[in-house]
This record gives sequence, structure tokens and C-alpha cells, in this order.
Amino acid sequence: MLAAWERFVQGEDHIPGVRPLVAISWHRCREQYRVDPHLTQAPVAVAELDHTPEHDVVFAELGFRAASVAHEVGSVGGIVTVTDATGRILAEWGDQATLARASDSNLAPWFCWSECAVGTNGMGTALEAHGPVPIKGAEHWCQAFHDWACAGIAVRDVVTREPIAVLNIGCWRSGLPASAESWLANTATMAQYPLKRRARDSGAELVAAYAQARARSSTALAAVDAAGKVVIADDMASVLLGVPANTPAVYPTLRWNPGLPELITAARYAAGQAAHNRDWVGSTQIFAHLADEPISISIRPVFSSGHLIGNLVSFGASDGAQVPQAEVSAHPRVPPRRLVATRDNRLVLLRLPEVSFAESQGNDVWLSTDQGRLRAASLSLDKLDGELADAGFLRVHRRYVVNLSRIREIERGLRGELSLVMDDREKEMVPVSRRNAPAVRRALDI
Repeated sequence: MLAAWERFVQGEDHIPGVRPLVAISWHRCREQYRVDPHLTQAPVAVAELDHTPEHDVVFAELGFRAASVAHEVGSVGGIVTVTDATGRILAEWGDQATLARASDSNLAPWFCWSECAVGTNGMGTALEAHGPVPIKGAEHWCQAFHDWACAGIAVRDVVTREPIAVLNIGCWRSGLPASAESWLANTATMAQYPLKRRARDSGAELVAAYAQARARSSTALAAVDAAGKVVIADDMASVLLGVPANTPAVYPTLRWNPGLPELITAARYAAGQAAHNRDWVGSTQIFAHLADEPISISIRPVFSSGHLIGNLVSFGASDGAQVPQAEVSAHPRVPPRRLVATRDNRLVLLRLPEVSFAESQGNDVWLSTDQGRLRAASLSLDKLDGELADAGFLRVHRRYVVNLSRIREIERGLRGELSLVMDDREKEMVPVSRRNAPAVRRALDI
């Protein structure tokens, strides 16, 4: 592992024997964050993070559980830490000698352990990944931390999937307890229970707010949560959003994803404005399904007990302050020059024309490429779709994003459904969902 680390630090990409999670993290550290691999101490945390009372409950739950196992972990020379979403350590427990050793590297409260600050480590890499993240020895990006073994897990908001906190176990010059990863996973699950209950209640409150607004308005109306997912929409709004009509989706895992990046961006912008002004109402224009021209929308935040739970979106209305167009443009990002994938613990750097399409399978995203089928570094198809939206790629199905320049043929089924025949050697076929068919026709000018 140390030899692979030395080669990668020097610029090589062929690192056999390195786990894909670690290889992808190293790539971020070297290419994106440009972290000095010879850094010896973590920097002071400077980012201030606003958090909700629900997040305070998570911090308290993790603190209680960390303190309860501090003796057990300390008996094997280990420590337990809790960080916020920026990687700032809030508190730590465990073996006193190890805590003193940790302070030499600033592994202590109020110092930042995000990947962009100190590279690959249990806490920072957990913020970038899902599930328990063990990082051992030379898997750490900074050489000064190679004597440590650690494992972290992020507790994420059940609506936005953004991290709230990280729980981490670390040991110096010794292995982690055998039960470390399972304990982390169980603790994170327990910490999410109150978040799930609150999200369910917020969904019901959004539906109630929608019903009240629906009784007073004749415009097309929908309620979306803080992540831009649809909780309920009327008949007309459902057509524009490509979701079922009048079907409440209270539980966060059942909410409808309209696949409209502009709507998601506008909803997040609205959340930021409403945090400073509860009376804020905004308007903008977005491209909706089955619409050839952009349509005006008005966005009104909805609160419960002083906490933002979502927005009411009125179509064909333009009330309130104009949302800056740069905030909601579907193409504000510079697309990546290449995509990162893995094959047999080896990093593969792909030029965009080499990629035919991306497919979501379970928790993984797979790329169909000229070099074969490869697992993408991206954590989700939604994220990959956002990165490639301005590079000639299009979301055609909830499970597929295709390279428009690699479409060879379009096949129509007996019921009018569309399938795309790609120009790869296998002439693979990609289905087009009914709600994405108009966007495909526009993109291909058919």
C-alpha cells in the first residue's frame, strides 16, 4: 500500500491493490483538492455551519453513544470522535494516551478533518461516501497519518441526503476493534430514526399546506420538499413535472423525482433566501416536461415550528422577487474534462466521448465505455447527470444518462415507447421513460 501511495503521489494512476473507495479519494485529493501529502497537522476549522434543532438531536445522540463505548474502545487504545458536516471535530472520547498522541496532529475538537483539508481519512472520506468507511495505514493521503487506522460513517439528512455529522473510531499503530464497522452502521441507523419521523411529519404538513393553497388558487400547484422532490401535485402540475397526480408522497423515500435540475436549484435557492427572510417569495422560469418553452413559476417557502420543510410551486405565476437567472440556469457548471472510473482496483480516466451511457444499479453507477463496463466514481446518477448536463449528455430514464452523440438508432415499440440503440460494439439498447420522451425528441430534433 505504501508503494502504491508513493507512486500515486508522484503522478501515476496505475495502483493495483488499492480499494476503489480509496483510489477515488486519492484522486480527489490530488486532482481536485490538491492536498499536500506531507501535511502533518489538520488546520483550524473556520467554516460556521447553521443547523436545525433536528440536527442538534443527532449530535446529542451520537455524543451519548460515543461516550457509552468510550471505555470499551479506550481499552484497546482507541478513541471516538464526532464531527459536524464540515469535518470539524466537536468532541472526542477514549484512551488518554491516544488522545494525547492525537493532539500532535490536531486530531482534536475545533480542527477540520474534511478531505479537502487533510485528504483521505475516516471522517473526511465518510462525508464523501455512503456507509462505514475504514481507512488504514498508508491508505491515508497524508503520510503523517499512516500510523493510524480509523473508520467513520456519516449520518445524512433523509430528505436532502446531505451529511449532518460523522462518527469515527481511530486507533494508533493497532487494528480497529472487530465490531467497529457494524457498531458504526447501527449507531448511524439509530440516529436517523428521529430524522425519518420528522421527515414523515413534514411531508404530511406540506400536503396540508398544499390543500389550503389549492382551495384559494386556480393555478397549477405542487408541493416540493427541500431537495426539490415532489410531495404532491395537482392534475396540471403533474403533467408539467412528469409525476402522478393527486398522490401524496409523505415518506421521503417515496417522493417523486421530477428530473428537472432547474426546479431543484430554484428550490434550494429559495431555502437559502427563506432562512434570512421568512416572508420571501420568488419567481423564475424553468423548462418543464411536455413544454417547448420555459414556464414561469412562483416559489413560496413553507415553515413548520420555524423550520423550513419545503416549497409551494405555482405554475404560470410570477409573484415575488426574481430569482437570479444564474442560480437556476440548467447549465451553470463547467463540465468535467474526463470521468473517473475503476476497474480491478485500478483508476481509469475517461474522455467524455469514450462514454456511451451511464446506468444506475443499486448503490453503484456503471459506465458503458469504449474500454468496457466500468464502475463510476460518482456516488449517484443524479450527481453525474448534473455534472454532464452541459456536455451533451441527457437523462432519459430514472436509471440512465446517455451521451447524445453516441445514439445510433431510435426504436419505437408497439405501444409507442422509445428505446435508444447506442453505437457501441454490442449496440446496447437504453429505454426512454414516458416522461423523458419529450426531452429526448427535443434534443434529437425529431
